[in-house]
Amino acid sequence: MYSSTTHNVTVSVEPVYLDGESVPDKNIFVWAYTVRIENKGGEVLQLRTRHWKITDAMGRVQEVRGPGVVGEQPVLHPGESFEYTSGTPLNTPSGIMTGSYAMETTDGRMVDVDIPAFSLDTPGAPRQIN
Repeated sequence: MYSSTTHNVTVSVEPVYLDGESVPDKNIFVWAYTVRIENKGGEVLQLRTRHWKITDAMGRVQEVRGPGVVGEQPVLHPGESFEYTSGTPLNTPSGIMTGSYAMETTDGRMVDVDIPAFSLDTPGAPRQIN
């Protein structure tokens, strides 16, 4: 599990390699990742947008930006959390993901919350620094 805290919001990520969805002979490697976002501060926050940077073992970077996560823009009151699962394919057996969420306070301020960098490594593949 990977975790970081920014502006009293803790983001934890747990990636899992999906062997049944991957086709290594065709350079298709698929991961699911479960994200937990915890509001440990005193303000109500709403997740507005996401920004992901996905880097494969060859150093190729794909950026993903969009509203919310998995079709939702959850509101987190103090002490509340939100969890979701998503996934990503790569053309290489390893990679790394990182990113941020833009969260809005009730008074309209935007707060950037870091998503910790996490490694995507195919089980049994040689480890590589990405």
